[in-house]
Amino acid sequence: MYAVIFTATTNPLDDEYSQTAAKMRDLAFSKYGCLELNSVCQGDQEITVSYWPTLAHISAWQADPAHRAAQALGKQKWYKAYSVQVTHIERQYQQKC
Repeated sequence: MYAVIFTATTNPLDDEYSQTAAKMRDLAFSKYGCLELNSVCQGDQEITVSYWPTLAHISAWQADPAHRAAQALGKQKWYKAYSVQVTHIERQYQQKC
């Protein structure tokens, strides 16, 4: 399994951002095999971590035309700076408390 870690410094976010983010989340799950996606914003900082079964799934998601259009809007309107890291999950465990 792989994780994509997206961190960003944002400009003020608007309704278009929220709608676009929701559409992209739905698309990632329904068409590209995203296993889990968690996103948090605090002030002007955003972090999103998504989990994928393979690098091929991530590449297909990255190449999607709607995702590319959303990325372009992000660069133009919503983000001051961002970083993307792709990592391989070596080990995973969970504990419910």
